[in-house]
Amino acid sequence: MTDRPLTPLLDTVDVPADLRKLRPDQLRQLADELRAEMISAVGTTGGHLGSGLGVVELTVALHYVFDTPDDKLIWDVGHQCYPHKIITGRRDRIRTLRQGGGLSGFTKRAESEYDPFGAAHSSTSISAALGFAVANRLKDQPGRAIAVIGDGAMSAGMAYEAMNNARAAGNRLVVILNDNDMSIAPPVGGLSAYLAKLVSSRPFLELREIARRFARKLPEPLHKAARRTDEYARGLAMGGTLFEELGFYYVGPIDGHNLDHLIPVLENVRDSDHGPVLIHAVTQKGKGYAPAEAADDKYHGVQKFDVITGKQAKAPPGPPAYQNVFGETLAKLAESDPRIVAITAAMPSGTGVDKFARAHPDRSFDVGIAEQHAVTFAAGLAAQGMRPFAAIYSTFLQRAYDQVVHDVAIQNLPVRFAIDRAGLVGADGSTHAGSFDITYLATLPNMVVMAAADEAELVHMTYTAAEYDLGPIAFRYPRGGGTGVPLPEVPEKLEIGKGRIVRQGKAVAILSLGTRLAEALKAADTLEARGLSTSVIDLRFAKPLDEELIRQTLAAHEVCVTIEEGSIGGLGAHVLTLASDAGLIDAGLKLRTMRLPDVFQDQDKPEAQYDAAGLNAPQIVDTVLKALRHNSAGVEEAGARA
Repeated sequence: MTDRPLTPLLDTVDVPADLRKLRPDQLRQLADELRAEMISAVGTTGGHLGSGLGVVELTVALHYVFDTPDDKLIWDVGHQCYPHKIITGRRDRIRTLRQGGGLSGFTKRAESEYDPFGAAHSSTSISAALGFAVANRLKDQPGRAIAVIGDGAMSAGMAYEAMNNARAAGNRLVVILNDNDMSIAPPVGGLSAYLAKLVSSRPFLELREIARRFARKLPEPLHKAARRTDEYARGLAMGGTLFEELGFYYVGPIDGHNLDHLIPVLENVRDSDHGPVLIHAVTQKGKGYAPAEAADDKYHGVQKFDVITGKQAKAPPGPPAYQNVFGETLAKLAESDPRIVAITAAMPSGTGVDKFARAHPDRSFDVGIAEQHAVTFAAGLAAQGMRPFAAIYSTFLQRAYDQVVHDVAIQNLPVRFAIDRAGLVGADGSTHAGSFDITYLATLPNMVVMAAADEAELVHMTYTAAEYDLGPIAFRYPRGGGTGVPLPEVPEKLEIGKGRIVRQGKAVAILSLGTRLAEALKAADTLEARGLSTSVIDLRFAKPLDEELIRQTLAAHEVCVTIEEGSIGGLGAHVLTLASDAGLIDAGLKLRTMRLPDVFQDQDKPEAQYDAAGLNAPQIVDTVLKALRHNSAGVEEAGARA
């Protein structure tokens, strides 16, 4: 949205090998130019801004010191990887970020040898880096693995599981704790930088090893005491005792924006025989861009924006976002029901729970990046008579499937799952798509699974879930704005397992689940224009199915098509099973299922993604006509009837 910045030094760097030719005193200029280029690029495309700005110096320092791509650099989550992409051969495509056919907004193995591990879900980096490091050790080949993980991602148990096993990697594993919330770190400055450089230096480590050897000759009680003295002396000076207990040699905290501090410490760690090592770097989200520094939450993920003013391009006014409809509805219901509580896993605004939290702060719980805990916490609340709503993105709920099965479904506890980002999600691509929840939930005994066709239906389903105490219940809804239908003043309690007839016809029936209903109605208009009387059913429930309505529909129509925003194994599979078990397809009924293709779809605009998936109105029409054996001109062949 503005002219590109002048970047004479960055223009000489295409890959990290070029970066390593620079003098240390040139790195500050390079980092400044890299930051300016990233701001300009994200201003053009939108995307994650604050997190990437916070790791510019870390990115430069890591690629300068370590021999990437032979040394494996793994970014946890990956949304902070834009500076990394710019200096690893992808600058010419950086303004295609998150666009159809463009660069992914996360690291991606298929995109570059400098992305050794694809990431987009949090807290996986240490486990993956440990795998790379141990593999190199077992194969007796050089190469370190460096994991960069944020303090938020450290709230997930998986990070500690990996650290607890990290001794197996020895000095081949380096973890950078990117602490951008000051939630762990004491103040940093010259003294802490000096201490970090000192304790990571070869003389100190050699002296420490001599002391260790001497201590081993002491009686066991004195040996243990000497070891504790070393650990806690550094712990008192620098923090990090927890990491020492997990087997890491802790260095820090250091200023993650000061290259004069970062480079010597990283070089010491690179050249050391000791490890694994954890370097604690304190950074600032949005560093170097005033609007992002002032409001790092607002600039975590952004639309296109004006680089000079920081003003983000606003979407045209339209219907409310689904997550806001959910959050506001739940907050209103909780006014008269003190048993309602809301749980989110580090996504309060993304799920709408922030609106509930403002109205009922004592009944709102953000448990951090800990979906497994969120689900079992909700199960405990339900077992004690509360009405918990676990509001979790579909893609993140996958991480807690064992808890959904064992802690909720088997015990038949009435946990309410508000499943956001159902279906395809646009720019975030395959890693964040809600493709599988219908399949993985509707297969479970005791589970009720609903899908809202529009925002009014979401209001009804939120209320229905609140009032349902017989077992677990889930309702799914997509990312983005609704359809514009009026929101009901008084929510309706839906009958469990009952759909609704939206349009009555005679020849063709479209059985829709979720927000493909609008496309189903468009398809019905086209089919009616061709003389094919078409029914449209909003099934509402993937489980339990409305068996009576489905039986009647299949018996009364020549062609029936199911459509859903989910993978194979969902609604269509359940309807086919019902039809097969009941013999409803024995007499020649033409039954077709439409669902997401069996691929991981890359990022694009949602409407383009659904077109590629074959789930828009023209493809529904085509499916019906092929079932009736109409030719491409729309002329009926013998045997087909309207």
